[in-house]
Amino acid sequence: MPTTRRSSGGGRPSASKQSTLSFNHRVTKSVPKSIKNLTSAPAKSPLATHVILAEPDIKDEADVHVEKVRVEEPEQVEPEREKTEAELRADKITDRQISQYWRNIESERRTKRLHQEDLNLAEKVLRYWDVSSQYGPCVGMSRLKRWQRADKLGLNPPVEVLAVLMREEDKGRRGTSTAYMDNILNSTAVGAD
Repeated sequence: MPTTRRSSGGGRPSASKQSTLSFNHRVTKSVPKSIKNLTSAPAKSPLATHVILAEPDIKDEADVHVEKVRVEEPEQVEPEREKTEAELRADKITDRQISQYWRNIESERRTKRLHQEDLNLAEKVLRYWDVSSQYGPCVGMSRLKRWQRADKLGLNPPVEVLAVLMREEDKGRRGTSTAYMDNILNSTAVGAD
């Protein structure tokens, strides 16, 4: 059966006439003056003044020498921030206290941990910190920020973990700032396209 189409009534008068929408008119939405000023003024970028490239106006290809002039900024020295009370306590933690902390954790277990023979003490402590769910999620933030968040929330995170984090940062070891679980979740599968 063919579809039927309604007509607008061709010659029949309608009881109410709806006005037609027109999209050809000007937008009358009010715009704040600050935005109007931004669009009318030419954009000035502070980055444009950092590097200036100067090329001499020579047309002969044999004599073309392009000079690159770099305007050097004075090096900005980062002011050393003051250490928090927790960081000062972590500085006083010795290696012996960290190993004692780990022995206490291990003594709570019934069996020996598997597949951790090749890890050093710092990595064992940090991986245990990663899976300690009482301090909040470990994925998506650095270990240090997680420790600081747990401290601010009053969850009493172990100061030994902060000591290990600070020592690993001082040694410049890569990969200790993010959780091991985060590395696993962010890795790509072998052979995946």
